[in-house]
Amino acid sequence: MTSRPEWGESTSALEVASTYADRIEGRNVVVTGIAPEGVGEGTALAFASQKPAVLILVSRTKEKLEAVASAARKQYPGVNVRTVTIDLGSQNSIRKAAAEIAGTISKLDILVNNAGATYNTRRWTEEGIEMQFGANHIGPFLLTKLLYPLLTEAAKDSPAGATRIINLSSHGHRLSTIRFHDYNIENKEVPDEEKPFSPMPPVFARVLEDGYMPTVAYAQSKTANILFTLYLQEHLQNKGIMSYVLHPGGVISHLGREHDEEMADAIAKTSTFWKNSDQGGSTTLVAALDPALDTRSGLYLADCQFYPCAEFAQNSITAERLWGLSEELIGEKFVL
Repeated sequence: MTSRPEWGESTSALEVASTYADRIEGRNVVVTGIAPEGVGEGTALAFASQKPAVLILVSRTKEKLEAVASAARKQYPGVNVRTVTIDLGSQNSIRKAAAEIAGTISKLDILVNNAGATYNTRRWTEEGIEMQFGANHIGPFLLTKLLYPLLTEAAKDSPAGATRIINLSSHGHRLSTIRFHDYNIENKEVPDEEKPFSPMPPVFARVLEDGYMPTVAYAQSKTANILFTLYLQEHLQNKGIMSYVLHPGGVISHLGREHDEEMADAIAKTSTFWKNSDQGGSTTLVAALDPALDTRSGLYLADCQFYPCAEFAQNSITAERLWGLSEELIGEKFVL
């Protein structure tokens, strides 16, 4: 249970940051997926409001990064904000970004893997991985692996569980488990346990001419975010590091800018309350800061509280299998 059960869908990230100011002041924070008018901006500004030692904002587009960094510096003069560009669809870019971060800070207290992408047509990462699985899961998996030494360094001098790895998922994960026999979403035959949720609204069940299923690809990547977190929880608590995963809620942003009208309408119906960027960052701040979560208290949060996720996303055997596949796709072991 969280410390503040009264918080919910309209809670402000700034309020959460203020409540747990001592969990931010003097600490190093990395947040990925930074862009104006999105969850990343709300998250970044909330962390910036409470005097972190170093706040590192990481994203693909330099102009968007600088816009949010400038807003943080203007609103909170004296805050130490750094920016790092990254392309989560390129493992080479991820390695360069991680090296730059490691050259800036010697320890990392909070890592927020906020970045996410959704596409209507097939795209590939630089390594030939389906883009949504690659950028939404494999990219953050590799980045976390590369920054792990900085996290363990922070954990040495912090209360157990105060060092955090926070991953962002979506309620959309419920539409698909991990398609181990078809993770690149080429519409190959898969066993029954890997088939997508049925019945699915027709717009979400789309299969393109090349076999690509955009919504299933997105859902698979979001399930991967949860299973990644589950594995981290099961292997890191004795090292003083805690991890949580969350659904930020329906947030007014540019995430679905490529969607056609039919898809946009279907997505609009998935939420009855659409949050601004500040409200969109609040659950992330709870997951990252609430001292009640220093010990393993649940897995998945939404609207600032723990929330049920699909049973297939809570399976330790599946999580271990995904970890192995992820190691294979980055070409190295991630030993905790």
